Amino acid sequence: MTKYIIRRVLVFFPMLLALTIIVFTLAQLAPGDALTGQQLADPRVDPEVYEKQREALGLNDPIPVRYGRWISGVAQGDFGNSLVFNGRSVMELIQDRIMNTVYLGVFALLITLVVSIPIGIYSARKPYSLIDYTATGFGFLGLAIPNFFFGLMAIYFLSIKLGWFPAQGTLSSPGASGFSGFADRIHHMILPGITLGLAGTATYMRYMRSEVLGVLGSDYIRTARAKGMSERNVLYKHTLRNALLPIVTLMGFEIGILLGGAVITEQVFQYPGLGTLFLSSVTNRDYPVVMAIAMILGVLVLVGNLVADILYSVIDPRIRYD
Repeated sequence: MTKYIIRRVLVFFPMLLALTIIVFTLAQLAPGDALTGQQLADPRVDPEVYEKQREALGLNDPIPVRYGRWISGVAQGDFGNSLVFNGRSVMELIQDRIMNTVYLGVFALLITLVVSIPIGIYSARKPYSLIDYTATGFGFLGLAIPNFFFGLMAIYFLSIKLGWFPAQGTLSSPGASGFSGFADRIHHMILPGITLGLAGTATYMRYMRSEVLGVLGSDYIRTARAKGMSERNVLYKHTLRNALLPIVTLMGFEIGILLGGAVITEQVFQYPGLGTLFLSSVTNRDYPVVMAIAMILGVLVLVGNLVADILYSVIDPRIRYD
């Protein structure tokens, strides 16, 4: 297992290098830059002024030169400065918002797991029952409804009409700390968390039902029942462990998917996280910020897959990496 982890970590670095090339190339293929947007917004300014700024910022340098300058900064943890947000450091902008997105992503994932796994298990134990049909209908509905539409409906009914939850922000009292601050943050995350976790809940539930249903029909499960093992032990000691493997695989990808999907959800709820920063940066062609956030999401997906592979052997002792 140790050798496998070392090999995966060594493979991680070439993949990371390839990720930097892809992110940088896509940013260069995008039309215009931050100065182009400013020039279009205020055509009265002499174009030579913007051209001098491009030259000063190195935007007219050859692509290999720009990539070398950018990757050398990234290797030192420096993603450069924003071209729109008053020249602030990109890392400062990200540090101000990244924890809000992490909190939201973890909260949405917890909602997904707590709701989907029990319902998926129950649906598999009672196939074609009323509960199973209801859960299946909920799953299809969750996959069909766009996140932004569900978020708008949640704001209208649960926030505006009923006043149960705040419609935007992260804290009602920014200076709050301790338990009151924690409770206030959770209260603000409920609506965006449910919205973000909706599609994931439907997907996990269907996977869980399918896997548990398949495992329950296996020969070793029938043997365990024939030996007189209790249904509880059959379910939790034998069935659940094997059925969780696809869920672990999904969770490896879910880290990046959740944070990437937060772009729309955070915008709907005006939640100050990486999603709103990313969307604002794309709109203003602030590509240093865009590339930094894309890199962070890519690294999280790579790390998530590595962790998922390691968890395989923890959940199922039959799996070994020799």
